[in-house]
Amino acid sequence: MTKRLYIETVGCQMNVLDSEMVVASLRRRGFELSRDLDSADVLLFNTCSVREQAENKTYSALGRLRSFKQKNPDKIIGVMGCMAQKDQKLVFDRAPFVDLVVGPGQLAKIPDLLEEIAAGKGKQLAVGLGRTAGSADEIRRSHETFDPLRDPSMRPTPFQAYLRIQIGCDKFCTYCVVPNTRGPEQGRPPEQIIEEARLLADQGCKEIILLGQTVNSYKYRDPSGKTTRLSDLLAQLHEIAGLKRLKFVTNYPKDMTDDLLQAVRDLPKCSPYLHVPAQSGSNTMLKRMKRGYTIEEYREMFGRIKATLPDAAVTSDFIVGFCGETDEDFQLTYDLVAECRFKNSFIFKYSERPGTKAADLMPDDVPHDVKQWRNNELLELQNRISEEENQRLLGQRVEVLVEGPSEHAKKEHGEALLEQSNPVQLVGRTPCDRIVVFDGNPRLTGEIVPLAIYEIAPHTLFGAVVTGYVGPASLSVLGA
Repeated sequence: MTKRLYIETVGCQMNVLDSEMVVASLRRRGFELSRDLDSADVLLFNTCSVREQAENKTYSALGRLRSFKQKNPDKIIGVMGCMAQKDQKLVFDRAPFVDLVVGPGQLAKIPDLLEEIAAGKGKQLAVGLGRTAGSADEIRRSHETFDPLRDPSMRPTPFQAYLRIQIGCDKFCTYCVVPNTRGPEQGRPPEQIIEEARLLADQGCKEIILLGQTVNSYKYRDPSGKTTRLSDLLAQLHEIAGLKRLKFVTNYPKDMTDDLLQAVRDLPKCSPYLHVPAQSGSNTMLKRMKRGYTIEEYREMFGRIKATLPDAAVTSDFIVGFCGETDEDFQLTYDLVAECRFKNSFIFKYSERPGTKAADLMPDDVPHDVKQWRNNELLELQNRISEEENQRLLGQRVEVLVEGPSEHAKKEHGEALLEQSNPVQLVGRTPCDRIVVFDGNPRLTGEIVPLAIYEIAPHTLFGAVVTGYVGPASLSVLGA
């Protein structure tokens, strides 16, 4: 009898990839995906712990399942991911009807654990070891992933995929739970990565996004002593037939080396898109955050990016209202955003996370209304910069990888969408990760298409297919 799985994912790209892996492994055990709770035999929630809001959202969703579980006692409810690793048995305490708690490094065990629960062996807990709970090798092994398992149906589009090259983090920023929830930093062997990339290309994937908590810190030393850096890995991936674009996130400022920037410049498939979080423009805050660099060093790195890749799109992350942040500290952050003119920035109000150094040693002393004001001010500045930078693309030709119909088109046409002969609203991304909306045939999905930009907004471009473009065969004529 076919078993049915419902899975809900919140959080970062790593979580999206983890969910794909879990679905792939469960399909091998005879599971099919379900879109609704009622028809599912197993309900899994892949969770995030980076911000309190994400955890609250998960616990609220679980709370709504209490009566559901009472009416359907045979259904299995599981919590996986970073919140599962952080809270462990606390999940059972807060939601006693949950049957399964699994950390990110133990996801390969889920199929067997589900069988244990179905066999009446009770609740199951599988989490990685704490950073001091064993030998270095034991701790690393308890946080490993099982990456070569892939399932194209779980991706937003079958033409784009995430590929993990690095597990964990050793930076220990004072506000961050990731070193504890994802474990020690360890690079995957390059031959594994290349093999997985070839599999993705064979599945029709045209764009691969390499993932790591600090992806540009990637290094792998093999038994012979040979070291592979991210720049070396990009050169190998560049040779894989069928792949058209390579991106990588998220970068750590101190590890933005010249060889990596030169690889992005010299390898045509590498997108000139670099996400390099600054987090603050104040040295006082950076030191308190234990970021490991000064703002002068960040500016020097930013200058090297622009010198090597003048047209690169650089994006950033910022935390406002961190412990002890003054008006002067915030002004320095505001000034940095105005100076660097990032393509866009992800801006967050500081949220105290239990188990971090900041939570243990520093008071969360910036009032909520001050955090909100600073968040709004920085967001307004960034939106203005994004719109001004997009103005430069008016009238220009860009090439986009078409991701498919927009949400508006899906709502308008429903199941009849793929039968449309008239143009519908489509969405694509430029090499610099700008979103472009345009009208075209749904059959363009997965193609790289030239567009002329005729309108802009802070976070979206509006384009039209270049006159004369009729399909992939004409791309060489257009120089794409």
